[in-house]
Amino acid sequence: MGYLNNAIVTVDAILTKKGRELLAKGDGSFKVTQFALADDEIDYTLYNPQHPSGSEYYGEAIEKMPLLEAFSDETQIMKYKLATLPRGTSKLPVLDLGYTAITLKQGSSLAITPQTLNYLGVTQIFESAGYAATIADVRVLSTFTGVGITTADVVAANAEQQTAGTSISRTVIGSTINLTATSVNDMFVQDSNYLLTSLTVVGRESGARLTIPVKILKANI
Repeated sequence: MGYLNNAIVTVDAILTKKGRELLAKGDGSFKVTQFALADDEIDYTLYNPQHPSGSEYYGEAIEKMPLLEAFSDETQIMKYKLATLPRGTSKLPVLDLGYTAITLKQGSSLAITPQTLNYLGVTQIFESAGYAATIADVRVLSTFTGVGITTADVVAANAEQQTAGTSISRTVIGSTINLTATSVNDMFVQDSNYLLTSLTVVGRESGARLTIPVKILKANI
C-alpha cells in the first residue's frame, strides 16, 4: 500500500492472493485488523539544519521526495518498517543470525535461531513474537519452516502453500527457522555447481532487519 501524494489522503493498495479470496466471498470475512507503516522512500541524510531559510525548511528536500506506489514484491517494499521502541532506547536493535552467509550442500539442513541485540536491555535477546524469514527463491529449499510461535495467525501464515516450480519468495514465522537444501539436480543450470539466493529476517517487534546470501552446492562437487 502507498500514499499517492502529499496533499490528500489517497491510498493505492494491492491485495494479496488471500486478501482477494476473502474479498470475493462478500460475506464480511475481509477485515483489515493490522497494518504496518514504513518509510522506504525517505533519505534522512537530506535533512538540512543549515538551510539558509531557517528551521521551517530543514526538511524541505525530504517532504518533496516522490512517494512509492504499491507493488507486490515483499523483498523490495516495506523494508524499513516503523517500530515503537521502549522510552530511553539509545541504540537501534540489530539482528544476529549467527551467520553472515549460508552455504549448504544438497539435502543438508540448518536451524537458525535469530537474536536481537540492543533490544529491551541485556535481559532479553529473543523477541516474543518471533521473526519473519523470507527466502527470495523458495525452489532452492526442499523445506523451509518456522517453529516456536504457535499463535493462530502465525500457524495460519506458516501453513500457506507456495508453488514449488515458480521462482517466488516465501515467508515463514518462528523463533527458529529451519532450512533444508533442495535435492533436485534439475535446478542447477549446465556447468553450474551452485545456486544463489538470499534470506531476509525481520524482528516482528523491533523491526530490525538483516539480509544474508544463501548458496546451495551441488552434492557431487
